[in-house]
Amino acid sequence: MSSRLSQYLVTAVAVTATAMTGLASAQPLTPVNGFPSQPLRIVSPFPAGGGNDAVTRVVATRLSQVLGQSAVTDNRGGAGGNIGTRYVAESKADGYTVLTSQVSIMAVNPTLYRAPGFDPVKQFTPVTQINAAPLAIVVAANAPWKTFEEMAAQARAQPQKITYATPGNGTLSHLVGVVLEKDSNVALQHVPYKGAGPAINDLLGGQVDVLITSTSSVAGFIQTGRMRALAVTSPRRLGVFTKVPTLEELGYRNARFEDWYGFFVPAGTSPERVALLNRAIVQVLQMPDVVKTINEGGSDVVANTPEAFATQLKQDISRWSQIVKLSGAHVD
Repeated sequence: MSSRLSQYLVTAVAVTATAMTGLASAQPLTPVNGFPSQPLRIVSPFPAGGGNDAVTRVVATRLSQVLGQSAVTDNRGGAGGNIGTRYVAESKADGYTVLTSQVSIMAVNPTLYRAPGFDPVKQFTPVTQINAAPLAIVVAANAPWKTFEEMAAQARAQPQKITYATPGNGTLSHLVGVVLEKDSNVALQHVPYKGAGPAINDLLGGQVDVLITSTSSVAGFIQTGRMRALAVTSPRRLGVFTKVPTLEELGYRNARFEDWYGFFVPAGTSPERVALLNRAIVQVLQMPDVVKTINEGGSDVVANTPEAFATQLKQDISRWSQIVKLSGAHVD
């Protein structure tokens, strides 16, 4: 069962089976002033197949049991997550349209992109942080490098020859590559994709050499032996990543990066609806099978309050805006 749950984080093909596992833990909440009275749309701003999409589906499947209304996942990828994020920012603030976002979109993109198309503070209200995890630097199982240092040594000897895929320009994965090149002279050639799913396909197909992405996107492939993890970006590591070295442990400075996913609604959504969504999502995130799924993907469950998540967001915006400016990275 654990293998199937972990693989689900990559392929999202076991939605029905895992949903049945969680039904016994679902305790329906009482609607507040008639909310919700119609299906919810949960927007994942990346294509299907990556960690953002998979975690969205894990929660959405069970959320319908808690709220008594269906929750539909809507993939709107492109521009490093900006397209789907802008769509939610411009949606009606009634609690029926929810965004699954992440630190790279909300804290990095507003500085990295000249015109991201949204303001993470003014146009959104945080609902709850889902998880916290490192990023993973992985290669296909048949790659010639067994360790990160072997790959880095070749990158220094042959700058720009080794390609690295990310879920897109402006993602935290992209910024990790920028910092490695700037601070550690590990010169890789960036190949951006419209989400982790397409990047994973090309890594396995041999079109790119290395992939930097969320642990949840690749945990199943690590567990089944189709990929090998060379390094992670923070000491917070679970599941198949427990024994993978961190970049700091390998001697790389300024290389501690932590990723998170979280739920947001458009600014102006009533506090009582935000509070109900928070209670419902937190209940889902505390279900034992959901905790197990997220842990096996290499993440810790957070499930905090809107206020705590808002504080975390502001801290991350302050930190990452400075890192982006110092790195000199930008996307037109």
